[in-house]
Amino acid sequence: MAKGKPMRWHIGVFLAPAVLVYTAIMIIPLLGTLNLSLFTVTQARETVFVGLDNFRTLFGDALWADAFWNALRNNLWFFVIHMIVQNPIGVLLAALLSSPRLRFTAFYRTAIFIPTILSFVIVGFVWKLILSPIWGIAPGMLDLVGLKALFAPWLGKEDYALTALALVSVWQFVGIPMMLIYAALLSIPDDVIEAAEMDGLSPWAQFWKIKLPLILPSIGIISILTFVGNFNAFDLIYVAQGALAGPDFSTDILGTFLYRTFFGFQLQLGDPHMGAAIATAMFAIILLGVCVYLFAIQTRLRRYQF
Repeated sequence: MAKGKPMRWHIGVFLAPAVLVYTAIMIIPLLGTLNLSLFTVTQARETVFVGLDNFRTLFGDALWADAFWNALRNNLWFFVIHMIVQNPIGVLLAALLSSPRLRFTAFYRTAIFIPTILSFVIVGFVWKLILSPIWGIAPGMLDLVGLKALFAPWLGKEDYALTALALVSVWQFVGIPMMLIYAALLSIPDDVIEAAEMDGLSPWAQFWKIKLPLILPSIGIISILTFVGNFNAFDLIYVAQGALAGPDFSTDILGTFLYRTFFGFQLQLGDPHMGAAIATAMFAIILLGVCVYLFAIQTRLRRYQF
């Protein structure tokens, strides 16, 4: 009788610590949030099961729905700014840094990546000072190049505040796509580049015709990481504009809306059950985006992988 394959118990032993930690800090709180969203507290201070009523209130009640859809629209715009500004700049910087002719590449990589490791509190507070029309240095710097007329109190205007904060976030995190794309470019085999050079392709043509198609899977991963990170954003908006996400909620995103609802703010009492409903909606949005990437985009990008 042939013996079957031996059980690889060591795999479970090595995975167990990570699985336990992930379950404790991610899975159990997630299930607790989903459970909390299905209950509410009555006027008699009794917790009762209401099923999906909290979600009907969130999406259908004008008092809640207007704030939710406003936060969702702002979150989408926050994400779009990162996609059309941060990631292309990251790809461009990675392409420049991967050039063998460029000197001091280590210094440039470090200088660009340093803002990524800074605290949100520091970044938000410093940029709020820089952009201040009273004591900020932005008016003076624009005046040096003859563009002072373009300056405006961007963080104080409803039309510009969210875009200004999104660009601050781009400045802080552009180092992440840069480093990921830089690593992907370095992983391209040398013989592919040598063959392109023998065919007489210029460095620019090599990038567009050879390198870019080969790093598309990495760009896809960066895009989904950007999506998840932006729909979990909270810190920068809170530090720069406060929990009310002013002016007049023009910078309000799902994270700040969740914070005010769950914990309360000023005269608004906290409602953990409605807050859990908002958190569940955020989870559903992020899960939907990840599923679209995994099943509709990643499968198309596999053809470019070695």
